[in-house]
Amino acid sequence: MKSKIFFADARVKSYDYKYSFVAKFEQILQMVDFRSFIEKGDYVAVKTHFGSQGAHRIVRPLFLRKVVERVKEVGGHPFVTDTVRIPGLEYLEVANMEGINHLSVGAPVVMADGIFGRDQIRVKAGPILGEIGVASAIYYAPAMIVVSHCKGHIGSGFGGAIKNLAMGCISCKDHHGKAERGRIHFYEGKHLEWIEVRCTRCGQCVDVCPHKSLQLVDDSIVIDRTVCVKCARCARVCPVKALVVPIDEETFQKGLAESAYAVVSTFEKGRILYINFITEVQPECDCMPMADTPLVQDQGVLVSHDIVAIDQASLDMINGAEPLPGSKAADKNVKKGENILKAVTGKNAQLHIDAAHELGMGSKEYELIQVTEKHIPEGEAGH
Repeated sequence: MKSKIFFADARVKSYDYKYSFVAKFEQILQMVDFRSFIEKGDYVAVKTHFGSQGAHRIVRPLFLRKVVERVKEVGGHPFVTDTVRIPGLEYLEVANMEGINHLSVGAPVVMADGIFGRDQIRVKAGPILGEIGVASAIYYAPAMIVVSHCKGHIGSGFGGAIKNLAMGCISCKDHHGKAERGRIHFYEGKHLEWIEVRCTRCGQCVDVCPHKSLQLVDDSIVIDRTVCVKCARCARVCPVKALVVPIDEETFQKGLAESAYAVVSTFEKGRILYINFITEVQPECDCMPMADTPLVQDQGVLVSHDIVAIDQASLDMINGAEPLPGSKAADKNVKKGENILKAVTGKNAQLHIDAAHELGMGSKEYELIQVTEKHIPEGEAGH
C-alpha cells in the first residue's frame, strides 16, 4: 500500500502570496490533521538540526515557527530541540547565531539530552546496537514533529528523517560520559585508528574536533578516548585517510536503522510527523564547520507520517534532479538520472532506507499529493 505524502514545489511563478513556498507549506500544515496525533496539553518535540559554526543551510526559523504555531492551534505545547553535538551551552549559542531562539520560533529551544549531553533512557534497538540511549526529552514527549534538512552525509550518504532520528535523537554520551551516539559510527568496543605512515601532520583533524579530543604532540596525533564522542569528523576531513573509523558501510547503515527504530518505539503509533525540506541540498551534514554549494536546485518540502516513504521520496527527488554547475556533483561529472548522492559521498543511502523498511518502519511505495497554493478565505485576500 502506498503511503501518502504531501508535497509543495519550491518553484513559485506568481507574485501572489498564496503561491509562495511559505504559503504552500502553511496549507500542508492545515491539511494534516494535527489533532489526530497531538492531544490538548501535550508537550510536543519539534526536532531539527541547529547547524554549526560555518554551516548555514539548515531549515530556516520561519518554517519552524509555522510548525510551532500549528501545534499551538490544537492545544499542544511545542519545544524546539536537538541533541548535544558540540558542548551543550556552546550549541545553544550556535542555534541562536543561526536565528533559532524563543523569539524567532515562538517556543522554548532546549537540548533534548541536557546541556551535558548525558540525559538519556536506555531503549532496546537491535542485534547490532543492543540498547541505545534515547535523549530524555524525546523519550518522554508524547508526540514529535521531525523537521529535517535533506543533504548528503559522511556515513549514511543521505541525511533525512531516518538519520535525524537515528543520530539526532540519541544522547551524545551515556551517564558515565562515554560516547553514546558515536556507537553507531564504530564497531562496539573499537576506537579510531591513527595510521602514522600516512599522516602529513596537517592538523585538520585537530582543528575540526569540537571536543578537543585530538592533539598533535611531538609529531604524533594523540587521541583522548575519554573525551572523544566518536563523531568521525576527524576521519572525514583527513585528506590522506590517516584516521580510520572501524566499521563497514552495511553495518553502519543497518545500525542507523536500528537506532531510528528504537526512537520510534518510544512513541505510540502515528504520533510522529515527518517534514523533509529538500532545499539547499549540500553534500555534507549540517554539523560540519562549513557548507558547500547545493548539489541540485531546491525541490520543495514533503510531509508524511511514514518515515520510510518520505526518505525514499526525498532520495528519489534528489537523484532525479539536474546536478548544478559549480557544485561537488559537477566536480564528479555526475549526469542527470545518476545516483548523485552516492557519487558525491561514496555511500549508498538506499541501504539504511531498505533496512528501516525491513524493520517494519514504513513503506517504500508512496503517492505524492501536490499542493500548489494556499486556500485563503475571501476576507483575508491580499495577505
